[in-house]
Amino acid sequence: MVVGKMKLTFQKRVKLAQGLWMLSWFATLGGAVTFALGCFLKTELRRRGEVMDNTDIHCVPNTLMIVGLASMGINYFASRICQDALDPGRFPRWKTFLKPFYGCSVFFTTLMLISVILSYIMKGSLETSLKIGLKNGIRFYKDTDTPGRCFQKQTIDRLQMEFQCCGNSNYRDWFEVQWISNRYLDFSSKEVKDRIKSNVDGRYLIDSVPFSCCNPSSPRPCIQYRITNNTAHYNYEHQTDELNLFIHGCREALVNYYMGLMNAIGAVVLSVFLLQCSVLASVRLLQTSMEAVAGQENVEVDSEGYLLEKGVKETFMEYVDPVLKLLWLNEVTPAEAKAEAGTS
Repeated sequence: MVVGKMKLTFQKRVKLAQGLWMLSWFATLGGAVTFALGCFLKTELRRRGEVMDNTDIHCVPNTLMIVGLASMGINYFASRICQDALDPGRFPRWKTFLKPFYGCSVFFTTLMLISVILSYIMKGSLETSLKIGLKNGIRFYKDTDTPGRCFQKQTIDRLQMEFQCCGNSNYRDWFEVQWISNRYLDFSSKEVKDRIKSNVDGRYLIDSVPFSCCNPSSPRPCIQYRITNNTAHYNYEHQTDELNLFIHGCREALVNYYMGLMNAIGAVVLSVFLLQCSVLASVRLLQTSMEAVAGQENVEVDSEGYLLEKGVKETFMEYVDPVLKLLWLNEVTPAEAKAEAGTS
């Protein structure tokens, strides 16, 4: 069953070729934008790599960069096809090239759609990665003398100030770790000894946070030590003085930032995907309508173009069967091939 059948006059074929030539260059530009967005997202993710536990989320920018480059190549060739479409002497040279061209085009266009879907569904993986990464970042905050962790404090401080956040889930996460290095503790002090002895792991835990958690919008000087002790500060109630510290956790802030970024990129790439589909469908109509007049003396007669000569399933199997046969042949061992030859 023919899919997408359409009758085209000579004038319509000319207009289709001209319009499609321009559309393909717009789609090429869209591919370049997709590649640039993938590079930008990759850079943004690498900037926060120290507070991420895994690199699964990088599949989104990696896919965007691949499909962006592929899209530029596909649409460049589409523009060349359109340019030669109305020249009876030049168009036939594309005949052997068109089948693999459509196969690659459909594959990478589908991959583009998958990248859009991934940009919307990776929130869970991103949140898990940040949860573990930020937890480790806070735990290693004090290790400024340890190789490989020397800049962990600087990373966390800059992160908290830039995104106006504190801790992993909230500022209380700092109460559960020793974020002050032993080299800055006075072990002759009774308070320090008592706090270390009161902890099973021998850590110095206090209800305090780093300076980077302080909210500059607070009307009073920042209180970052003895936060939960109302009597330690004049006219202070830690449960109501929300402006004193950033109340949002950095995981929430980073997830919102990256998901907002990926959702915006997904919307742009979806537009490029629709443009790409329009180009491929139009090239197919132009190709089949031109093949209908091939060999005729009068090339200005009306012709019919179509998207698929057969049904979707039959067309899909037509492309897949050669691949399956190739894989099947590769799986046959020399002994099996010899035995099969002997039986025949």
